[in-house]
Amino acid sequence: MPETIDFGSLTLRFLRDKHDTGGTLDLFEMTLQPEGRMPVPHYHEGWEETVYGLAGTATFTVGGETLELAPGETLFIPRGVVHGFHNRSGAVAKCLCVLTPGVLGPEYFRELAALLRQGPPDPARAGEIMRRHGLIPAPPG
Repeated sequence: MPETIDFGSLTLRFLRDKHDTGGTLDLFEMTLQPEGRMPVPHYHEGWEETVYGLAGTATFTVGGETLELAPGETLFIPRGVVHGFHNRSGAVAKCLCVLTPGVLGPEYFRELAALLRQGPPDPARAGEIMRRHGLIPAPPG
């Protein structure tokens, strides 16, 4: 049964995760509202990420390069490469995200969403949650 995790301007609908794929992949649909974004650019050393555009256009920054992801387009984010995204299009953007292997699962997103529901997040606490789940916040700058 798909699980939906809501961050307000960002919603994830997990379709498959590490628990039901034997750790082979995590698969989720991401819906990004206008002006929604990833608050902390980061990288991960434990998995790759492939993103497929479903609707609207989201702007990704991958390794310092800005890429517009439109419906039918894909992008690949290798391990260790800093990335982030923003929806500057003025319309809802949707994409399908595949993490391989499946080592993240929905737990990270559940925990971070719970922190955000408490109000403006403490950056140190958010960073600790990220690192514990294998996401390394990028240094500022």
